[in-house]
Amino acid sequence: MTDRLTPYEIMEKLVSFPTVSRDTNIPLIDWVEDYLTSHGVKTFRHLHPDEPKAGLWAHAGPEVEGAVVLSGHTDVVPVDGQDWSSDPWVVEERDGKYYGRGCVDMKGFDALAIWAVVEAQYAGVKRPLQLALTYDEEVGLIGVDPLIRDALPNFPKGDVAIIGEPSTMEVVTGHKSGKGYAVHVHGFEVHSSIAYKGVSAIMEGARLIMWANAMNAEGMAKTPEGVDALFDPPWTNVHVGMISGGTAHNITAKDCEFVLTFRCVPGDDPEEWGARFLAEVDRINAEITKVRPEAWIEVSEKFSGKGLTPEENGAAEELARRLTGDNGTHVVSYGTEAGYFQAHGFSAVVCGPGDIAQAHQPDEYITVEEFEKGHAFMQRLLETLKES
Repeated sequence: MTDRLTPYEIMEKLVSFPTVSRDTNIPLIDWVEDYLTSHGVKTFRHLHPDEPKAGLWAHAGPEVEGAVVLSGHTDVVPVDGQDWSSDPWVVEERDGKYYGRGCVDMKGFDALAIWAVVEAQYAGVKRPLQLALTYDEEVGLIGVDPLIRDALPNFPKGDVAIIGEPSTMEVVTGHKSGKGYAVHVHGFEVHSSIAYKGVSAIMEGARLIMWANAMNAEGMAKTPEGVDALFDPPWTNVHVGMISGGTAHNITAKDCEFVLTFRCVPGDDPEEWGARFLAEVDRINAEITKVRPEAWIEVSEKFSGKGLTPEENGAAEELARRLTGDNGTHVVSYGTEAGYFQAHGFSAVVCGPGDIAQAHQPDEYITVEEFEKGHAFMQRLLETLKES
């Protein structure tokens, strides 16, 4: 039988796999599955239909319903162009911190969850513990929904999901939904001295970006109500982070490309926001095609992420508060996979060690103190499952 590894030893192993979203995560999944099954943990693997990627679900404890699910993603963002002080694929401890790509987002939590699932096999838990490891979270929350859908028929149904994104172990009960569109404005090139005879893709794209600014101003002017008021900002914000296009300073731009994203408060429907945006695209499209029939705006949906809605008397919130002692009210504006678990009938919260501010950064780290807080949380969870 394989030795039972410590959470730190598991984190070291997970970080050693360079699971950047553009690459495969299969070697990591192979290792985790081999480790879990060597301790008698039942597993299920979901395969990406087109790419060498996989999600993993595992079950420890009795074959009964009511499991607590610990969930984290296995992909990380690239280190390209970042100035690291040490090898990003090797965990290094310095000054009370564990450095390495994914230590905080979110292989630190993944390691703690894997440790807890193996320990549950030996602890005599009365209530089962399950594990969900996903792929492609960083590029649009792509891997979680198919994993849940395909795994559920193979295991007794769980009822509580704890998604371990870094929250400094605070219990986060709500976050915004998201939607993003890839925009490609196709212009028509002429010399800038006769710009009215062509269509500048950049200048037409700028009209859509100014629409985004107007929507943000409109949202800022509103008085937020209900749960929406808990968020920062308490409105649906629209954003463009990168833009590219153009040939020369004296030619109307043939192309302009950018991604426009929405982060929607619970009171807003992301589909309605998408429809408003597409209506604006249609309006501008009609104008530019009158100038040049060859000009048009191409739009495709890039991602759509479900929000997490605070639950009244939620079982996940009650459990997480009991384990952490946190009684504060916490919502966040970034997205997680928690909303997908909620949509599949789980009571869900976000609660994990580390600070989200360290995610995606060069010299990404989780403090030793936060990692130990996460370990203590898992130990208390195991004791609770033994009593259930």
